[in-house]
Amino acid sequence: MKNFTLECCVDSTKSAIEAQIGGATRLELCSNLIIGGTSPSLSLFKQIKKYVDIPIRVLLRPRFGDFCYDLDEMDILLDEVKAFAETGADGIVIGCLKNDGSLDMENMSRLIDKAKGLPVTLHRAFDVCSNQMLALEQAKQLGISTILTSGAKSSAIKGIDCINELCKNADNIEILAGAGIKPQTIKELLEKTSLKSFHMSGKIVKQSEMKYKNPDVFMGLEGISEYEIWQTDSEIIRSARDILENY
Repeated sequence: MKNFTLECCVDSTKSAIEAQIGGATRLELCSNLIIGGTSPSLSLFKQIKKYVDIPIRVLLRPRFGDFCYDLDEMDILLDEVKAFAETGADGIVIGCLKNDGSLDMENMSRLIDKAKGLPVTLHRAFDVCSNQMLALEQAKQLGISTILTSGAKSSAIKGIDCINELCKNADNIEILAGAGIKPQTIKELLEKTSLKSFHMSGKIVKQSEMKYKNPDVFMGLEGISEYEIWQTDSEIIRSARDILENY
């Protein structure tokens, strides 16, 4: 296959380097991937730019949870879009919803204006919209470049029917399949859809180098180990790229 996109979602410098080594064509940079991703720091972005030369789109999300943001949260997002656009991001990844499950067109427009012409990805806020086909048409009105989606299901494999409908009606919007994307699922999606763009973390779970471990203390959500590190593995990304190149 030619002209495919293999986007790797990363939240560390090491993961970004591994993604490039493996053959990712684009990065989505975030922090806190374990909770679905939140806005990264400018320092992390600047450091990664020193080590990779593939495009970096930056996910901007002020907190864990829903995508219905108050005025203070919108102020944060507007500042972040401006800051990353001025610092050299190759695109931004955003999503704002109203409480009825529709796209917040007013706030999306404000964020897109701050991006100053950069490509904009509508992230998986799209999947929790009340009507995906309406959201697709609204995305066209906004000038969205890419929609990251699992087809409104828990994984892209389960959302194949919706993904096919989106691909058929996307016009110039890139439909980027995400959620549960692994080399083996890419092969199945290639066979059952017209997708050319895939989003994955390619992560492995590494154990902390800490010798002393207190199993009774949780810094965040109980049950999430403080002694595990999620990291992209170049071999997983390479396997995915091989499938795309040879399809």
